[in-house]
Amino acid sequence: MEKKLIFLMFLVFFSNIFSSCSEYQKLLNSDDASEKYKQAEIYYNNGEYRQANRLFEQIIPKYRGRPQSQRIIFFFAETYFQTKSYSLAAYQYENFIKSYPKSERIQEATFKAAKCYYLQSPTFSLDQEETYNAIEKLQIFINLYPNSKFSADANQMISELQEKLEKKDFEIAKQYFTIRDYRAAIKANENFVAGFPGTKFREESMYIKFLSLYEIAINSIFTKKEERLKQLKQQYELILRYYPETLFLEDLNKKMEKVNIELQNLNVT
Repeated sequence: MEKKLIFLMFLVFFSNIFSSCSEYQKLLNSDDASEKYKQAEIYYNNGEYRQANRLFEQIIPKYRGRPQSQRIIFFFAETYFQTKSYSLAAYQYENFIKSYPKSERIQEATFKAAKCYYLQSPTFSLDQEETYNAIEKLQIFINLYPNSKFSADANQMISELQEKLEKKDFEIAKQYFTIRDYRAAIKANENFVAGFPGTKFREESMYIKFLSLYEIAINSIFTKKEERLKQLKQQYELILRYYPETLFLEDLNKKMEKVNIELQNLNVT
């Protein structure tokens, strides 16, 4: 009896699905734009964005130039956004912005178009062209609508994207040390700190420069060792000036003990 009940429940469930699919297919093939509009909004409000998307796409030409067009195009863009088709969403939001520059939804559309670029920004290790595009779009939005309710989110997104660019440059600078190209590591980390003075990677970048200087100084020929050890000592003092409780203090002090012994052996005070 229980198995029959379960079977009947499944039968009803799948019958409803097939019936729903059949009705939706009929709607797609229908010429009734008004009914499609009505059902598209129902699908959208129920979170069935893909179904709504197809219906909105079909009726856009039918409503062009009519009062409902503005609403349809905005929600068409929204369906792409909700289904994570960010490139298509950005295109449709920008189409909406061009078509209805005086719309009450213009700020939201401009912000969401920029957010689409933000959401397409790849991981830091990949090419960052999309990241630069996203920063530009978000900054344009902030410049246009500095008092918008979306401005705080836009600023936060820019901060995240900038940190991603910083991390990419930092990892490149760090990589030179990893492959033991110490001179390139010194130059790259100097450029990184100069280019991103407020970066959260500054302390570690200065430490990597110290390590690079250390490897060169300790292994220098006699005639160049004194100058390089002094340069290394300056970098050590610079790190402690900015970060007196640096995370790398133990290793820095340990290496400086060896540096001071080397300097003493060279009769340098």
